[in-house]
Amino acid sequence: MTEPAESEILEKIASARERIFRELRKVVIGQEEIIEELITGLLARGHCLLTGVPGLGKTLLVKSVADTFSLSFKRIQFTPDLMPADIFGTEVVEEDRSTGGRVFRFVKGPIFANLVLADEINRTPAKTQAALLEAMEERQVTAAGQTLPLEPPFFVLATQNPIELEGTYPLPEAQLDRFLLNIYMDYLPEADEVAMVTATTAPPGERPSKVFSQEEVLELQSWVRQVPVAEKVVGYAVRLARSTRPSQSDAPEFIRKQVKWGAGSRAAQALVLAGKARALLNGRYTVSVEDIRALALPVLRHRVIPNFHAEADGIRSDDIVRKLCQTVPV
Repeated sequence: MTEPAESEILEKIASARERIFRELRKVVIGQEEIIEELITGLLARGHCLLTGVPGLGKTLLVKSVADTFSLSFKRIQFTPDLMPADIFGTEVVEEDRSTGGRVFRFVKGPIFANLVLADEINRTPAKTQAALLEAMEERQVTAAGQTLPLEPPFFVLATQNPIELEGTYPLPEAQLDRFLLNIYMDYLPEADEVAMVTATTAPPGERPSKVFSQEEVLELQSWVRQVPVAEKVVGYAVRLARSTRPSQSDAPEFIRKQVKWGAGSRAAQALVLAGKARALLNGRYTVSVEDIRALALPVLRHRVIPNFHAEADGIRSDDIVRKLCQTVPV
């Protein structure tokens, strides 16, 4: 079977983009940029973190994406008393009717799905948050003394409330780094909010239709990996990630003064991979510097940790990343 030509891939991706947006608009009002970033993360085979105050439709958006991509879907509501076994599953004792003896049987937990919604992930302590690390990085789970693979495609889409809200636990840096993108959802513009309230208080409307099969999702992901990237674009992504590290001798002065921890090598990988997906979604078979810049905020905002002095001055990681994009030369 021959590989599809570039023009054929671009045509299929463009058609896919329109179908995805058309279906999601049936239930999601506005948030076009958020949807594009979410689809970019999925095509790049990455996990996404959705950050925003309660009531913005984060859970609805994730469930709608699962419907559109024909993915098996499980939702885990993270609470302070949630245990790792509630995520992975547990062994139960059953009676073997043929022998009369007792045997152990492993009952799989909600992590065994294509798309797992970790709802309000930062409302549970670090012990349970860390239970997701192996699943997110290696696409497998070790439970009951055995290693069980997770069926591809496998995504974790987590929602979290701002850390300023009551009853939240900050995600560890190692957990944050597993997320390809940290997508920030803000309040809707007034016109969109009026449309949303009108739609959600009327009789139930049409649900999103399935656009892709699991096999087609895997095919789209393989196409993303094949997109070529110029050496200068990769170099820019690496320089952008390296410039966030205050220990680097060539780091900008404001980075050394305002940053506690910078981004690791996984950030540069995320910039390039997500850049490939964004280029395809925008009808291009090559990654540009503008793709890297457009993704700098969702890729770096959770990997750049401001220090005490920056926090005292009200400087957030978003402010640092924006300034960095203006500082680092192409």
